[in-house]
Amino acid sequence: MDGTVLIADDDRTIRTVLTQALTRAGCRVHATGSLAQLSKWVEEGRGDLVITDVMMPDGNGIDRIPAIREARPDLPVIVISAQNTIVTAIRATEAEAFEYLPKPFDLPDLMTKANQALSRRPRKSDLLPEPIPAPRPAADPAMPLIGHAPAMQALFRMVARVLNADLPVLIAGEPGVGKTTIARSFHDLSDRRDQGLAILTSADAGEEAITRAADRARGGTVVIENPAGFDPAAQARLIGLIESLENGPDRAMAPRIVATTGPDPQADVAAGRLRSDLYYRLAGVTVTVPPLRARVDDILPLAGHLLARAAAQGLPDRTLGDDAAGLLRAHAFPGNVRELENMMRRLALTASGTAITALEMREALSQQNSARPAPVAALPLPVAPDMQRAAPGAGYPLGGGTGPLSDSVEAHLQRYFDLHGDSLPPPGLYDRILHEIERPLLQVALDATGGNQLRCADLLGINRNTLRKKLTELNIEVTRRRKLM
Repeated sequence: MDGTVLIADDDRTIRTVLTQALTRAGCRVHATGSLAQLSKWVEEGRGDLVITDVMMPDGNGIDRIPAIREARPDLPVIVISAQNTIVTAIRATEAEAFEYLPKPFDLPDLMTKANQALSRRPRKSDLLPEPIPAPRPAADPAMPLIGHAPAMQALFRMVARVLNADLPVLIAGEPGVGKTTIARSFHDLSDRRDQGLAILTSADAGEEAITRAADRARGGTVVIENPAGFDPAAQARLIGLIESLENGPDRAMAPRIVATTGPDPQADVAAGRLRSDLYYRLAGVTVTVPPLRARVDDILPLAGHLLARAAAQGLPDRTLGDDAAGLLRAHAFPGNVRELENMMRRLALTASGTAITALEMREALSQQNSARPAPVAALPLPVAPDMQRAAPGAGYPLGGGTGPLSDSVEAHLQRYFDLHGDSLPPPGLYDRILHEIERPLLQVALDATGGNQLRCADLLGINRNTLRKKLTELNIEVTRRRKLM
């Protein structure tokens, strides 16, 4: 790797790590905690690559990119940021940053991107002045679009790429993941934001309502919520609307169509709930929003954001205690972000102190679980009372030698898949199965060892600290008892 890299970050540790890594790779490095100093270096003609943070003491790194491009069109900029929101991703894309990486970033990944940027520097004779985009206004969506997890970052990048494309968008995902918020962001953050926005639901899908929605959203966006829930006549009217917009005389002012749907719209088509010709008209670009259990590392940042927003709306200012945070992170959240939001607002109202305690979190989780209907297809593991000790490598026979445990698990998993017919189970199956197996395993092992964590850890073949962490994450209470023989 060859070239001079300019680094701007107010975190001294990050500056040191990047300086050392880039220097070892053969680069020359200038690092600063000030955007003003970075701008000075750029104006002096220094540097072949800029790596900048977003939130700096003297400004915003993304806001400086237009000036950098104006002064040095050949200078690539990599943006790194702890502000892991969809707005950051969109603004970095619109400012034509070479790359955007959320913090904490993967150092080898950043080094690869830096090498690519340095290798693709154009010849000065190839450079042409380009228009500088206007700053994008900040958005305050109803449900926060925050996510460091790779699945959410991939979503943000996809939204940024197709934000202003003249294509219909289909947003798929489970209830509560924020599909309508994503749909609104396609309007609020796009070039259509100054035009109308209309939202159509199955409750109001008559011919006049659909026509009014198209008129109200002229030049803007029409959001169709769950088209599979519309009756056949209403779905036919939606097809007629889309065809008239595509082929009508006023196509230049036709609104963009954005639809939200369940996690598997093709299963809706196969089951006859959604007309195939409507599906293909809506699925110009399909964006899938991951469930919260598929991005566990986002739970605590989201919870902190939701508590802060509740405080800004007049509720008491709360934070999460460490033990409470561990319990929250271990929760499966079948209701996704909407469930988390409701829980944080309730805890903001009911917590007794500034920091939410583990006891208060357990009570909130208990209320959440008791209010939820039993799942249609749980994954219980049958544990026979006469389980026999098996020879090493032979598996664990159930029911007095009826077969190894793996065979029984496979049979239960197959029944679970069969319950979904031609559709697949909801995403996140791996974590759900591990959760259902791990909890009873720990509970049975604790009972067998009389609640002695040292003996239990030895029995399971794991470190005692690992056992303690899992007990906290799974909200398993340990009572020291004498084992009954």
